[in-house]
Amino acid sequence: MELKRAVLVSALLCLALSRGALSQRAPIITIETPAPAPAPRHVDLAELLSLAGPYGTFLDYLTKTDVIKTFQSQANDTEEQGGHGITVFAPQDSAFAAVDSAALSNLTADRLRSLMLHHAAPKYYPLSVFSALAASSTPVSMFAYSVNVTDKAGKTGVVSGWAAAKLVSSVYSTRPVAVYALDRVLLPKEIFPTAPEVAPVPVPAPAPVPGKAMDAAPGAGAKDNAGGKSSSSRVGTGRLLLGSLVLMVSGVLV
Repeated sequence: MELKRAVLVSALLCLALSRGALSQRAPIITIETPAPAPAPRHVDLAELLSLAGPYGTFLDYLTKTDVIKTFQSQANDTEEQGGHGITVFAPQDSAFAAVDSAALSNLTADRLRSLMLHHAAPKYYPLSVFSALAASSTPVSMFAYSVNVTDKAGKTGVVSGWAAAKLVSSVYSTRPVAVYALDRVLLPKEIFPTAPEVAPVPVPAPAPVPGKAMDAAPGAGAKDNAGGKSSSSRVGTGRLLLGSLVLMVSGVLV
């Protein structure tokens, strides 16, 4: 009887100890997995050039030579991924129209591709750095060959071989992509041994100055008045001569 009681007490003690151990078990910690960072928004260069304005000829050449793929890949390679961005110098349609068509149509496929690669640098350059680049006189490396940046009277220029282009405007400039408009096609001597025939850039007509039209009107009127006076004088003189002749003839007849 005593043995049964001892076994029962032991069983109860074990049950109590096991319940206490379960109640003191460490709480389960749940770790939340952070949501993946959103993918960076890439600039579609073909769409940008298509919508931005007069860059259809440049875009056609980029597409024809597959250089647009090289540029787009560089644009997508952000700094977070170890890239340096891209700076595209886009000649306007008028710039291509000014170049002798034979100079471009006679280029081999490889030379035409190199010419397009020559219009972008594999690095992002904001407008703020161009003055420093010009002052340093350090050539800027493009995807093919290099160019020199100039800064005269606050106007940025890009010089390459036979061409001295002006930076007309900033089409797009947000890291890691910059696109700038040029008024000339860059013509490196590595591609063009002799200078291609290029039409001069048309000089824009000066804007009208307020008051000039009003100033010109009185001058024109003064000329008209002077002309009117001169005409009246000639008519009066003719009449006097005619009267004198009539009097002379009358005297002779008498």
